Amino acid sequence: MKNNTYMCILRSATGTCEKPSPSEMEIMYAKYQAWQQEFADNILDMGNKLGSVASVVRHDQVTDGPFIELKEVVGGYMMLTAHTLEQAIAVIKASPMVSNAGTSIEIREICTP
Repeated sequence: MKNNTYMCILRSATGTCEKPSPSEMEIMYAKYQAWQQEFADNILDMGNKLGSVASVVRHDQVTDGPFIELKEVVGGYMMLTAHTLEQAIAVIKASPMVSNAGTSIEIREICTP
């Protein structure tokens, strides 16, 4: 069975994130390392945080963005491979990223022609 590619879009309800203490960072890093090792075959690209400067391009205009009036702020992305959306969901549910109450991750299949 062929694997599909999924983009995972990290969203935050507040758009901010508190700085963890050094000991909290160490614990969080260990959780991420364990998750990355367990799902190494599924993680194509851990992605990165998105910058705060952007533009929105439409057929008739270009405007500055992103817009702070968004209900949820997109903060980052990552790329996964999985046989099914359900398998991609299982990978993300096991990640430490969704342990924060204000964080959600949208999973979208990347369609190929």
